[in-house]
Amino acid sequence: MYKLLFGKTFPQLWEDMCRRPGCFLSRLVFLLGPWFTFWTVELLNQNSVARDFEGWQLLFNLIWYYIIFAVFRLVLGRLRRSAVGASLVCGLFGVVNHYVLRFRGRILFPADLSGWRTAVNVLDGFDLTPDLWMKQAAIVLTAYLFLVAVCPAQTKREALPRVGGAILTVSVVAYTLLFFFSGMLPALNIYTQQWNTRKNGFLFNFSIALRYSRVEKPEDYSQRALVELTERFPAVERDEQAVRPTNLIVVMNEAFADMTIYDGLEVSEDPTPFLHGMEKNTVRGWLIPPVTGGGTAATEFEFLTGLSNAFLPPHCVAYQLYVKDNVPALSEWMGRQGYQTTAFHPYRASGWNRPIVYDHMEFDNQLYEDDVTEKAYVRGYISDRSNYEKVFSLTEEANGEPVFIFNVTMQNHSGYAQGWRNLPPWVTLSEEQERLDPDANQYLALVRESDDALRRLIEHYEQVEEPTMVVFFGDHQPSLKKELLNAISGVETGAELTVEQNLQRYAVPFFIWTNYDIPEQRDVVLSSNFLGAKVAQLAGLPQSGWLNFLLQFSAQIPVVSPAGYVTADGRVTDDRADLTGEQQQWLLWYEQLCYCGLRDMDEDGKAFFGVR
Repeated sequence: MYKLLFGKTFPQLWEDMCRRPGCFLSRLVFLLGPWFTFWTVELLNQNSVARDFEGWQLLFNLIWYYIIFAVFRLVLGRLRRSAVGASLVCGLFGVVNHYVLRFRGRILFPADLSGWRTAVNVLDGFDLTPDLWMKQAAIVLTAYLFLVAVCPAQTKREALPRVGGAILTVSVVAYTLLFFFSGMLPALNIYTQQWNTRKNGFLFNFSIALRYSRVEKPEDYSQRALVELTERFPAVERDEQAVRPTNLIVVMNEAFADMTIYDGLEVSEDPTPFLHGMEKNTVRGWLIPPVTGGGTAATEFEFLTGLSNAFLPPHCVAYQLYVKDNVPALSEWMGRQGYQTTAFHPYRASGWNRPIVYDHMEFDNQLYEDDVTEKAYVRGYISDRSNYEKVFSLTEEANGEPVFIFNVTMQNHSGYAQGWRNLPPWVTLSEEQERLDPDANQYLALVRESDDALRRLIEHYEQVEEPTMVVFFGDHQPSLKKELLNAISGVETGAELTVEQNLQRYAVPFFIWTNYDIPEQRDVVLSSNFLGAKVAQLAGLPQSGWLNFLLQFSAQIPVVSPAGYVTADGRVTDDRADLTGEQQQWLLWYEQLCYCGLRDMDEDGKAFFGVR
């Protein structure tokens, strides 16, 4: 039986088993190497190989490990040396990834490699003591190296058969090209894991991130074209007639949406009565973020930088892949105007790579959950009321000095099937709509709680003597069941949505309020990439060339989103070709400047974008 199976199908393997058992053992141990190495690296990635992976994730990881072992075999020509070299190199990357995960709360990304010098400089400030995960990984790796050691050593370099070597080389190159340069991954709906960055496995997720880290250069992009743009849109001095706020507070409220935008919504009472009553000294309207249902960091990125996700690979997070030193940021611009800048998020620092990104954006201070001394929770998250109490203390501690606070709340985070701790059932759906999504009642109650906390926020700063501006907006609509969304949208399936109806699923409320007189505005529609420039304008601050461009561009096309465009003359489309020639030219300029700001910053660019 064995002779029939191996002797005829795999004659070389049969011959090795019979005449050269040591050679057979060496090949078997070599072929087991990717499995042991995958096991080692995923222990360092704090994953269970048996429990945490689906079959397709296991397959894609192992393909990459086999490719690595094959490359070592092609280069070194000896099985034992190749096995040791490949497993140790992968293990080294696994250790580096483990420390990134341990100290940063997320896995290693390709962009991190450019900052290795900085990492080395600060190593002495971290506890590098091996933990249980590292000890387990060391045991697995040592066991494999022991198996390699007991295999007989080759006395000379052994080249692969010419045909076999050629097939192996072609296969490796073909798969690599297919992975990195074709539409295979998007077609399979495979993207970089965003929040749970360990889920795909380290090597597979690292490879996906590398595949999506390429941002295509725009049409007609050149340094000469950039110079012409920077000359066309010069910096603008501050408006001396406008009041400059001492306290400039930006609240990006987690999953805060005004669901009454849907005509079909049936609720027991208005979920956001205070928001709807805001009129005096208020600019109010609808914001179109680049995401819906999740993806906070995408909206955060657009507001703080003015750059757009519309020109980035889909489903990728700029915070994890692209943001580096010299990225244009409202926080740095505010710092240059004399403001003390603080980023505050009452949750873990590990989310979305924020500590590193906020450093790049030149925030003076970063505050997270541990920095909130008096915590009050709604469900399992710090409440909006408790969050705002911390904001109050920050402005009070400033003693009249200018402060810029960028606050990302957490109270309303999904999912909405959690307990109702400290959350009264303020608002309820009709019985029919509740059957479509029973969890939506908890979301509506959360929004009502946020609206009440918002009232307290505004009432507090109405009594403050220092000129104060509060900017408030949701980061995205909540993750609710499609059946309910379709019902309140008046469609049977999502496929029936028009472009306008689809954009409606992205829309969240925003307002800019001051405790001093400003002209009121209603029904303003903007995408989140333009809001920061509008804030700087209303605050009477000087405008960099970049902010000047954004303000002029938003007057032409106020919404530029991955989901579509809304033009100043009221047209709604998701096809760039539907825009007028002039509008397409503005959009091309914007795309060129976004590429420069994210991927190609030089000294002229720094002056234009207002970065050091």
